[in-house]
Amino acid sequence: MNETLSLGRIAGVRVGLNWSVLVIVVLVTVALARGRFPDAHPGHSPTLYWALALLTAIVFLGSLLAHELAHAVVARRNGVQVEGITLWMLGGAARLRGEAPTPAAELRIAGVGPLTSLLAGGVLAGLAVGLDALHVSGLVVEAVGWLAAINVLLAVFNALPAAPLDGGRLLRAYLWHRTGDRLRATRGASAAGRVLGWIMVVTGFATVLFAGDLSGLWLALIGWFLIAAATAEARQAETRGVLDGVPVGRVMTPDPVAVPATATLAGFLAEGPFGHYRHSAFPVLEPDGSVAGLLTVRRVDATPPGNRAGTSVREVMHPLADIVTVAPQDPVLDLLPRLEASPARRALVLDEGRLVGILTVADVARALSWPTPSAPGGPGGHGGR
Repeated sequence: MNETLSLGRIAGVRVGLNWSVLVIVVLVTVALARGRFPDAHPGHSPTLYWALALLTAIVFLGSLLAHELAHAVVARRNGVQVEGITLWMLGGAARLRGEAPTPAAELRIAGVGPLTSLLAGGVLAGLAVGLDALHVSGLVVEAVGWLAAINVLLAVFNALPAAPLDGGRLLRAYLWHRTGDRLRATRGASAAGRVLGWIMVVTGFATVLFAGDLSGLWLALIGWFLIAAATAEARQAETRGVLDGVPVGRVMTPDPVAVPATATLAGFLAEGPFGHYRHSAFPVLEPDGSVAGLLTVRRVDATPPGNRAGTSVREVMHPLADIVTVAPQDPVLDLLPRLEASPARRALVLDEGRLVGILTVADVARALSWPTPSAPGGPGGHGGR
């Protein structure tokens, strides 16, 4: 889930909001301002109900952020890099770069989220009791009490043993520890996630059809998200099973055709598409043979035809600093997230600064589509598949 608004860094972790987070704010604010607050404590002005409801919704987002920050901090302490956190319509997501190295690390990373929400719920419940004892406005106590209850509910829901929930991660850690097979453990947790998702979808629609309660649509939506996320997680696990331990050098296209940085765009176009330049992206080399960047046909096409004779490749290329670079011995699995996030969707493979290959998403897809031998360890086979 891509972020729309960056909030900077908290505890060294990049935090952002997706536009869909407004759905949470609106739903919580409306439900509290027009339902729970006036029903429990009538007689206050609508302005007070709406202001307190909006403040409660914002604090709720803060509790979601605390949940994801706990995951991120513990992940970093266990050697897993964190790309950032994004809050969106169905909660939050901590984007981790890579996998937990051991079942124990997986247990710690997954378990800290529900524990954080449970702790927040306990603290808020104590605060509500204290405020009530001090005879603070019952409306304020109601807001704090709601926050306590929703955090406990969040902890319980996330602890359900189904991927991609935290409980699914805990289940995977247990299965991984029990079987010693991470891929098999992921399959089990993903299957549990799909079962839970379908239960929620059926229950949600049944609530709408037989009870006339439209809130069942929200339950069905969450269930559908669980099904999709669990399926995607299983697919990613299969990808890891195929590519685990495979170096970039085995998947890349070696010795790609390169373009001189000093060439003009008109000269470049004169050599394609049936001549020397047959592809859609080319490494760019300096006169001394060092890599300068990457030229794409899209960049060339964006240059007005009348200017191409006087425009050099260097002027329109992607500079090397903007291109993903890897070494031949680097694992393909570690490269995938960077490759998919790169606008060029390509990585240049350098060996001590010398260009030796280029890797595209298509290269990886081709490796994944190759039939797998029946016995792991055979020619071209990879363990865990």
